[in-house]
Amino acid sequence: MKLKDLDIIVTAPPAPGWGGRYWILVKLTTDDGITGWGECYASSVGPEAMRAVINDVFARHMAGESPENIELMFRRAYSSGFTQRPDLTVMGAFSGLEIACWDILGKARGRPVWALLGGRMNDRIRAYTYLYPLPHHPVADFWTSPEMAAESAADCVARGYTAVKFDPAGPYTLRGGHMPAMSDISISVAFCKAIREAVGNKADLLFGTHGQFTTAGAIRLGQALEPYSPLWFEEPVPPDNPLAMTQVAQAVRIPVATGERLTTKAEFAAVLQAGAAAILQPALGRAGGIWEMKKVAAIAEAHNAQMAPHLYAGPVEWAANIHLAASIPNILMAESIETPFHDALIGGGIRVENGLVTPPEAPGLGIEVNEDLARAHPYTDSGLHLEMQEAPCDYVKGNSFAGGAPLKIG
Repeated sequence: MKLKDLDIIVTAPPAPGWGGRYWILVKLTTDDGITGWGECYASSVGPEAMRAVINDVFARHMAGESPENIELMFRRAYSSGFTQRPDLTVMGAFSGLEIACWDILGKARGRPVWALLGGRMNDRIRAYTYLYPLPHHPVADFWTSPEMAAESAADCVARGYTAVKFDPAGPYTLRGGHMPAMSDISISVAFCKAIREAVGNKADLLFGTHGQFTTAGAIRLGQALEPYSPLWFEEPVPPDNPLAMTQVAQAVRIPVATGERLTTKAEFAAVLQAGAAAILQPALGRAGGIWEMKKVAAIAEAHNAQMAPHLYAGPVEWAANIHLAASIPNILMAESIETPFHDALIGGGIRVENGLVTPPEAPGLGIEVNEDLARAHPYTDSGLHLEMQEAPCDYVKGNSFAGGAPLKIG
């Protein structure tokens, strides 16, 4: 059994676009006709440029190889061009292709992927979700309304969720870390207070910050949130400075979480060695794939840290997250996105029920990708999957970040 053919589909989820502007799905086929699906969570170049990178990584390192030889193919890609260091774009391409290899291997053996990773450690995976507007909420107002966020949180708890995430402390800017405006700190406290009052002790609060603060600014904000006992303080400083994150972790009595922008064991190990985070959030379509993150989970276990796979992408990456989560002892929870398009794209193969996900028993990833549906929603705009604003923090009028909701570009 050898890897033979590659097909790439860039699909755009319908409005409001939860999960990003587009998802890059890859379909691998072996010389004996077995197909496997993966997803490349790669957003630093446009999808057409990324298509060329994926084709190159496959042709250079994987075509004609046995899908079993994942370690060998990883080392080829990791070392390509005399590098042997983390490369976000190359690893984004390889990660999706690697996920597809696991799907192939599971199908060839008639077993789910988790069974090939050491077996099922967890019968159920705790899920969490972002707070999204309810149907009657004005979307533009939702992101700065503690009252609407509290109502959405109560709805999540009613559906069985025991953890909800929100990020009212924007903006995310390409300028790097900034000192939060006092209004941003105040609204962040108001969100935590309202949500805590709405959910009581029935759900954990997951506070997202996504790297937009200086060390001092993150400490100011984190200390203001401590009375509401969030489960985590996510990526409080830019991801390229684990030592700064360590300073935050030492000064704030909230566990620090990070990882959605990291790739390979090299970067995750540096975070753990610095004592910068207690919770790791890899995006499996970017971080090196399932096998590489199985290694990261083992390193985290040795550091008494937990895993919480990230998801701001499509349901194929989600499926990979669930198989990894099923196989490791130190899983905390996994992010989920529930939309009709997510569900239809994988034929309902994986779902959140009462706040939990049951790992699938079907071979491979346990999903049936609706290829026709994916192709029927091509991405035709010019924006990247996610983008940061150029404008600095506004200390006069205040700030708002639309929760990852992608605005139409072009």
